Amino acid sequence: MAAEIVNPRSDTDGDAGQGEGVESLGSLDSLDSFDPAFALHRGGKMAVQATVPIRDKDDLSLAYTPGVARVCTAIAEQPELVNDYTWKSSVVAVVTDGTAVLGLGDIGPEASLPVMEGKAILFKQFGGVDAVPIALACTGVDEIVETVVRLAPSFGGINLEDISAPRCFEIERQLQERLDIPVFHDDQHGTAVVTLAALRNAARLTGRELGDLRGVISGAGAAGVAIAKFLLEAGLGDVAVADRKGIVSADRDDLTPVKRELAELTNKAGLTGSLEAALSGADVFIGVSGGTVPEAAVASMAKGAFVFAMANPDPEVHPDVAHKYAAVVATGRSDFPNQINNVLAFPGIFAGALQVRASRITEGMKIAAADALAAVVGEDLAADYVIPSPFDARVAPAVTAAVAAAARAEGVARR
Repeated sequence: MAAEIVNPRSDTDGDAGQGEGVESLGSLDSLDSFDPAFALHRGGKMAVQATVPIRDKDDLSLAYTPGVARVCTAIAEQPELVNDYTWKSSVVAVVTDGTAVLGLGDIGPEASLPVMEGKAILFKQFGGVDAVPIALACTGVDEIVETVVRLAPSFGGINLEDISAPRCFEIERQLQERLDIPVFHDDQHGTAVVTLAALRNAARLTGRELGDLRGVISGAGAAGVAIAKFLLEAGLGDVAVADRKGIVSADRDDLTPVKRELAELTNKAGLTGSLEAALSGADVFIGVSGGTVPEAAVASMAKGAFVFAMANPDPEVHPDVAHKYAAVVATGRSDFPNQINNVLAFPGIFAGALQVRASRITEGMKIAAADALAAVVGEDLAADYVIPSPFDARVAPAVTAAVAAAARAEGVARR
């Protein structure tokens, strides 16, 4: 079977009570007329289709009983055959608990499904990877881990999505330990990969190396923590991370275990105090928190600085302001140049990992993905083009090939 990218629309209004939260907008039919997003989502954004025909009794006897029994018996005797004779090795579970959905926060598993469906069709559209949305009615770390472990035999990879910090770190860690398939929290690592790719090209454009740069990250949630660690792993000179109370530093007594670890890894300069103070003389600003950074703080950054203000829909620094002071400006929005969009990373990363049946996704595989993504820009590099478009047909094949090669080099590939 395959998850088909279609928009199956129902001719009925669905079950009684559906659309209860939007009664003030009228009937479901009027909602479709009122907002095209409702019309597109009617009936869901996905369907399942067969990849083999069932035209007659002979086809039926091969696709189902009795023929299927021979395949089942073979898999029971040689479990690794499941990868060749089912869709397991080419399908990803997109798992959420609905606690950190886009900019909407904790809206619950049902309300998260439109986003998870969207993620699944992005997997298919941009990476050729089948994906199944799974929204869980539990939020405890142990509950989520145990549930996913029990679901795992059906999938070749697990993409954790929109699970709030700090639980997301522990959930990913435990699943990586217990499963022998790739586990990837896209809010962390997808964002980090695309950020590194854009930063590499921004540095190349301005004749600098990563090691020459000092960065400041606004936001110590899933994305901020992952970006900080990943950029340091890739060779960034220094980075300080700020949460709502200021710079995450070892002298603070209010840090969570995750932030204490972060304080040990980051901020070699020993900065304390506010985000705005840390920006003075900084080469890079990376925003993954929302809020607004005062223009004066942006103006205090080093000459030729980079501003990656990725909050949606309102960047921490509006591009019009950032362009007054920065050499390169990026956002999370599609209506400005240099969009830092996770869809540039996760489809190709999973496609490469599944292609070689990798047991996990390593740091080396993620760095390879970032390097391949940066290389797509090539000689067209410019201030308004440090990262390619998600619709650039070169992106997914380049990332897929790089990730597969890195998996083989690091010894986690099984074919």
